[in-house]
Amino acid sequence: MRRSILLILLWLILAMSSAPKAEFAATKILDPMQAGPLPVGVTTTVLVDHSRTDAATREARTLVTEIWYPATDDAGNLPKNKFTDFFPGGLSPQFEGMIKLAYKKTASEINELYWNFAVRDARVREGKHPVIVFSHGNGGTRTQNTFWCDYLASHGYVVVSADHTANARVTIIKGKPILYQNDQRENSALDRPKDMSFLLDQMTLWNGGADSRFSGKLDLSKPVAAGMSFGSMTAIRVADTDPRFKAVIAMSGAYDDHTNLTVPSLYMLGTEDRTIGPKGNERIRNVYAKHTRDGFLMEMKNGGHYSFTDVFKIDKNFGDGIGQGKRAGTGEAFNFASMETTYQMINSYSIAFLGVYVRGEKEYLPFLQKNHWPNELIWESKGVEQGQAASGK
Repeated sequence: MRRSILLILLWLILAMSSAPKAEFAATKILDPMQAGPLPVGVTTTVLVDHSRTDAATREARTLVTEIWYPATDDAGNLPKNKFTDFFPGGLSPQFEGMIKLAYKKTASEINELYWNFAVRDARVREGKHPVIVFSHGNGGTRTQNTFWCDYLASHGYVVVSADHTANARVTIIKGKPILYQNDQRENSALDRPKDMSFLLDQMTLWNGGADSRFSGKLDLSKPVAAGMSFGSMTAIRVADTDPRFKAVIAMSGAYDDHTNLTVPSLYMLGTEDRTIGPKGNERIRNVYAKHTRDGFLMEMKNGGHYSFTDVFKIDKNFGDGIGQGKRAGTGEAFNFASMETTYQMINSYSIAFLGVYVRGEKEYLPFLQKNHWPNELIWESKGVEQGQAASGK
């Protein structure tokens, strides 16, 4: 009897040890259409590149930087970050006035409208988290894409985003506001890729112990360059010049002369973009067409330039991607894709792309090879899996 029981137990152990392999493969990855299970933290830091002199400030290049990251479980029960929390030291009457001028709303009104899932200065979760460096648009801010930064952090990524000084709408250095300066755009085009490389340098130092919160917790084996508009162009450019960046996510902007056409890249655009216009969209399509491997193109049929930003949260009728618009070709009135649909498309394809090309999780590849929103998207891929391309419209 005892031997029979032992044999049954042995059979159960063997069955349990062999069965989970297939089951694990089926449940290994998270659903890219859902936010990840991890709480999100956010923190502000100021990083100074003493090797460069800022053309606008005439001082060492200083970058006010926001970092989103996976947080410890206790952060799930803590108060969420407010819009005004992005201004270290609080808001003076001067800054309050600047916010109202920029957003046509008071700071308290924006706090009421603004939502996010991050907890300010929450503890950093244990583990090794891949790093993404994000670049904002011309006249944008380091906080313009929190919908995306939160989502990625909840799936285990660290997103680093700095105000490109004098090209951001406003950034505060040493208690003083530095506004967007149109005459600095050429300088910014040169500085921006260097800013992204510098941010990666700093994260390497932090991982090595320069910041105890992140020490040993950053996976720097495959850093990602990402951006929106001018920032998209910056991400593409830094992938040309800094070989440490191993993948690119480029939203609504591209250079004609992109040279690194083998770096895995996810390009995005809005068909009805009024800011970069048809020529700007054609540049993105052309860069994708020249890409020789591991390239993806997501075109939102009912998307515009600001579909790829947080503007949905503040102004539901902003236009150019948000609210109502008119078709470029016909003048026909239409509604841009809703915030919920837009964010889900951008976020889910980003997660699947990062899963395959940063974490090496090939289980995400079937998601990337299918158009999950055929009424909303034109979706194409090329050079995937040694030339086995897939496309859908």
